[in-house]
Amino acid sequence: MTTVNIKKLVRKNILELRPYVSFRDNSQFENPLLMDANESPFGEFNRYPDSTHRNLREKISAFKNISANQIAIGNGSDELIDLIIKIFCEPKKDSVLVMNPSFAMYGFYAVINENKVLQLNLNDNFEIVEEEFLNIIKENQPKILFLCSPNNPTGNSVDDIEFYIQNFAGIIVVDEAYIEFSEQKSCIELINEYPNLIVLQTFSKAWGLAGARVGTAFSSEEIINLIYTVKSPFNVNVLSQNLVLEKLNNIEDFQNNLNEILIERNWLETQFENIECISKVFPTDANFFLIEFKNVEKVYSTLLENEILTSKRFPQIPNCIRLNVGSKKENEKLINVLKNI
Repeated sequence: MTTVNIKKLVRKNILELRPYVSFRDNSQFENPLLMDANESPFGEFNRYPDSTHRNLREKISAFKNISANQIAIGNGSDELIDLIIKIFCEPKKDSVLVMNPSFAMYGFYAVINENKVLQLNLNDNFEIVEEEFLNIIKENQPKILFLCSPNNPTGNSVDDIEFYIQNFAGIIVVDEAYIEFSEQKSCIELINEYPNLIVLQTFSKAWGLAGARVGTAFSSEEIINLIYTVKSPFNVNVLSQNLVLEKLNNIEDFQNNLNEILIERNWLETQFENIECISKVFPTDANFFLIEFKNVEKVYSTLLENEILTSKRFPQIPNCIRLNVGSKKENEKLINVLKNI
């Protein structure tokens, strides 16, 4: 097991911070009169949600086979990314290291918190070059490393991810927003071995709850306690918590939808082989494709004219568009439009 003193990585003012504690959520009563929080006595949603997310964490705990004390719930993964940076990075002093290209919000929240963003440029196959990684952490000593696997927007997973975890002395955040679409193992199984590891997952993608905005962090109990110290008191509303609980109580429905997306992903991949305007389809472990086109501007505008919205990745990634797997009907329309370009 890696020996890491988490307290030495945490900002001093955060260590001294006392969390907001809801007396109601941290106590047990049989039939209380709720007169403590200045709520209305009327209405279906008149009460504040559970600030500790007790029921949801216990449900996820059973599903993931991990202690509920090692799970934090956020208002989407975005909130958790922001909180992690706030906990560990001293403004105007510390830096974060992000893959390039990768999910933009790591750098976005770092800049908001006045932290430097270091970029780990990926090679032509969108892989990390280990030597460059070792050099940049030696020269700059970033406080947080963000690894997105499968990576957005490239779709591929990080090879030998434990190498980067083993060789980084700060906080490692592995964002697994698309892990359900991949055959790669989740890094959740590593959190008891590496106390400085945080794994992020979300209910926005494979679970079909993007509108509910619910993300999860899995880590050591020490780091989870820090997240619950810093987060807003009632950060995840009762409707979203109940929607996730409902999904977790209907795993068969989730699995059927996931299987359908994977079937459609495979179908699209075969269709792309026969489309003239496509130069290259990059390998994907996610629910989207990064595709290089021969005339990317024309393709993008033609898709837009047909009310097909895609993610414009050029010029940062030359000649490339990212598009996600849709329903059978949506995918068929996409292919028909591409065939006529």
